[in-house]
Amino acid sequence: MNKLLVIGIALVSSALGFSAHAAGPNDAQIAAIVVAANQVDINAGQLAKSKAENKDVKVFAERMVTDHTGVNKSAVDLVTKLNVKPEENETSRTLKSNGADTIKKLKGLNGKAFDKAYVDNEVTYHQAVLDALDNTLIPNAKNDELKALLVKVRPAFVAHLDHAKHIQATLVQ
Repeated sequence: MNKLLVIGIALVSSALGFSAHAAGPNDAQIAAIVVAANQVDINAGQLAKSKAENKDVKVFAERMVTDHTGVNKSAVDLVTKLNVKPEENETSRTLKSNGADTIKKLKGLNGKAFDKAYVDNEVTYHQAVLDALDNTLIPNAKNDELKALLVKVRPAFVAHLDHAKHIQATLVQ
């Protein structure tokens, strides 16, 4: 298995996981997690738009930037409306730190190796985000509008995961 992918799995899993014994995040923490998670994917997509060689990878990266920017706008608009200030927390900070580490590693790759590592990371990342949505974020959201937003954007993450898996299957290193 690709070393970057293994690192990515560990980083995303630790960033998005909450201990089964720990209390789940509150709405302000969920807001910060959502914004951080989307920004991580926006940053990776922006890098891939400039570095990817494969046309499908470039198109996918553009879609990630567009879609995740839209989700972040919706999240920020909602928390502003609700007068909730996103509360930085261990998970949001870890997401940002791990995202920066992933970007650094991806910047060291070129060509097919970059394309494969980026797409492998996207598969892992979107699966981890879906797991976090299903097991932590949606169940812990107390505000009905926040919960509704999380439920509303979930199908886009499923579509992104499916799209990334499709591209992953076509890439050969």
